[in-house]
Amino acid sequence: MTEFDALFDAVRAWGRWTPADRGAWNRVGAEQVRRAVAGVRSGEVVPLALPWDTRPGPDNPRPALHHMTDLGDVESPEPSAYKDFVAADYHGRSVTHLDALSHIAYRGRLYDGRAADESVDAGGARFGAVAALGALVTTGVLLDLPAVHGVPWLEPGQAVRARDVLAAEKALGVTIGEGDAVLLRTGHVRRRAERGAWDSAALSAGFHVDAVPLLAERGVALIGSDGDSDVRPSPVAGVHSPVHALAVAALGVPLLDNLDLEALAGATAEAGRHTFMIVVAPLNIPGGTGSPVTPVAVL
Repeated sequence: MTEFDALFDAVRAWGRWTPADRGAWNRVGAEQVRRAVAGVRSGEVVPLALPWDTRPGPDNPRPALHHMTDLGDVESPEPSAYKDFVAADYHGRSVTHLDALSHIAYRGRLYDGRAADESVDAGGARFGAVAALGALVTTGVLLDLPAVHGVPWLEPGQAVRARDVLAAEKALGVTIGEGDAVLLRTGHVRRRAERGAWDSAALSAGFHVDAVPLLAERGVALIGSDGDSDVRPSPVAGVHSPVHALAVAALGVPLLDNLDLEALAGATAEAGRHTFMIVVAPLNIPGGTGSPVTPVAVL
């Protein structure tokens, strides 16, 4: 872990932003929003969230909840109303969600060096809560690694390293820039649909830690994947989710987990470009460590 600690210290961006609990989202201002809007061509809208999954499985041990609470009362004055209840333990592998800066601590410290035990308690997060992030509108870049390699998906356990990011930029004709949202497609969703579910918390394709300094150098505001961005098994002994630690706790970069990037991959391939406007609007949850979310790409 000594080598990982040195990497953490090398990339960390503590003390850089005001307000601190928006972290790297401070990189995105009016100029970045205008650039993202100016990049829209067809106006095609592509939602990036998985369906709400209420079925237990090897990758979904605590499924989301959905049940009806009111089926309409015909004896009441018109109109009748139908109501339902939803809930989720969303920090898992089945619900598309955003990780806020209060979600990950490394060696007892959240982003910006805040003591985790003083910043998060049973009442929620007093620093780095998802409500502090607000909404994000910026340029998204899809790193479609299966398309680059000519395969339907990356096999679970395959690491995406810095050299792979650079090769993908060249192959796809993109350049990751300041304030961008980088979305990694591994093909996880397609593999699950065709081969069935597996314990992706133990074995999944994702970024290797050596890709993070490159993304930090480019000044990204957001990282997301159709997994949870970390390759598993972890390449760092004693650190279960090293990309989470580096992105969230060191760099202040929120993460989008469990995206469905299949429709976006098709749309970007058809359009012949792998950039788009992305809109991410988490729920306004005071004290929340994240939020279920449906990001939207606009081509």
